[in-house]
Amino acid sequence: MLKKLNTALLAITLLVTANIGSSFAAPIVVKFSHVVAENTPKGAAALKFKEIAEQKLKGKVEVQVFANSQLFGDAKEMEALLLNDVQFIAPSLSKFDRYTPKIQVFDLPFIFNDMKAVENFTSSKAGKGLLTSMEDKNLLGLGYWFNGMRQISANKDITLPKDVKGLKFRIQPSDVYNSFMKALGASAQKMAFAEVYQALQTGVVDAQENSWSNIYSKKFHEVQNTIIESNHGVLSYMVVTNKKWWNGLPKDIQKGLAEAMDEATAYGNGISNQKNEEAKKAVIADGKAKVKTLTPAQATEWKKALTPVYKEFEGAIGKDLIAAAQASNK
Repeated sequence: MLKKLNTALLAITLLVTANIGSSFAAPIVVKFSHVVAENTPKGAAALKFKEIAEQKLKGKVEVQVFANSQLFGDAKEMEALLLNDVQFIAPSLSKFDRYTPKIQVFDLPFIFNDMKAVENFTSSKAGKGLLTSMEDKNLLGLGYWFNGMRQISANKDITLPKDVKGLKFRIQPSDVYNSFMKALGASAQKMAFAEVYQALQTGVVDAQENSWSNIYSKKFHEVQNTIIESNHGVLSYMVVTNKKWWNGLPKDIQKGLAEAMDEATAYGNGISNQKNEEAKKAVIADGKAKVKTLTPAQATEWKKALTPVYKEFEGAIGKDLIAAAQASNK
């Protein structure tokens, strides 16, 4: 009888101890690293994700956001994710071409007329399919974050494609953008985002292309002569996580983080146009760089000059995917 009583007491003690232990279990730390300022669409969306995730999973999750390359820069963040040193990153879509050549569809010049077309494509079956196209590389896409259309800036007065011939352009690591610059007779220099301002200031590069919010938040307009509102491309990001880490999460944590990501994505994409418009107005108000808008005839000249880029990448991307992207303009 005494033996049975002791056994029962031991079981109760273990159960109570387990419950107490679980009550005081440390929250899962989730690190989110990105390379832009907090006052950009990406920066705002990352902070919103932290806010919502910690509300939904109170005491279970702590989200740490590291902006402005504080933790990892362009060159290291993907490796850090695959090593599980961070759990979320949101690189520009150009960074994924080495994992799937199809992602290069986003870099094709003038493929999207505006951000509405980008939204149409990313919400389509073809666009959503790209989120899971890198699972064999341990990368799982959870959503697309928008940061507006891309504009061209240079340290000289430019208007037409012939004006940028011979200029040194900073580009992201992207085979498409490398060919883009080659088609214009310019030279491409791959460079981390955090290094661009100084490179423009010191003349290491002459020109760059980016969204209005990035141009303003990083003060590129202060060291450039002219900015052309070319809308030649889209600057968007894919939020990705380490697939093995994600699949190893408790189901309630996974569900809460997925819901928080969906809400943060809707929030960030909802303010993207507003933030870019505000940044454009601020650049113009500063008066440090001349801002030009292309006429339809001038835009046609740029499109004509960049036609060879489509022919070069059609095989790798796929005609069907290019057609699906172009159809999103309707």
